[in-house]
Amino acid sequence: MNVVAVFGASSPRPGDPAYENGVRCGRLLAKAGYAVATGGYAGLMEAVSLGAREAGGRVIGVTVPDVFPDRPGGNAHLTEETRSASLLERIHEMVDLSVASIALPGSLGTATELLVAWNLAFVARFTRSVPKPVIAVGEQWRHLVPLLTAELATDGSLVTLVDTVDEAVDAVPSLLSDR
Repeated sequence: MNVVAVFGASSPRPGDPAYENGVRCGRLLAKAGYAVATGGYAGLMEAVSLGAREAGGRVIGVTVPDVFPDRPGGNAHLTEETRSASLLERIHEMVDLSVASIALPGSLGTATELLVAWNLAFVARFTRSVPKPVIAVGEQWRHLVPLLTAELATDGSLVTLVDTVDEAVDAVPSLLSDR
């Protein structure tokens, strides 16, 4: 079963529109036949996990207990937990085990995850690998990705910008078939 990594903010709670959107993302991915990998904790990580699990999907939480010792462990919706030693290892682990990455709205941590996935897609060409699709959902990424593309003279076409989780999930199979 193919895995899709999903990044997103840790702050949304049940009932928040962003949280419910995360649940929808997880549900749609599971119904489309994908397993999901998240950071394994609260917020959108939990929301995506919940949606995927409710739809009968496999949910991998990649946690970092040494970085977050105050967190009791992965959220209750994980079907499996993988522990990483650092935040960077966690991001690499999630991208490595996935066929594509989706960045939901978030803050600095989510931006870092998006940038690492984007950079790994960028450097794939140096190893003659095919870049893995990177999809970014929401208005904040519509501002940030073009800005970074221009300022850093990089390949912005490696990030597919969409407005909704429905569009993101719909984009995964077509982006994979384009590889």
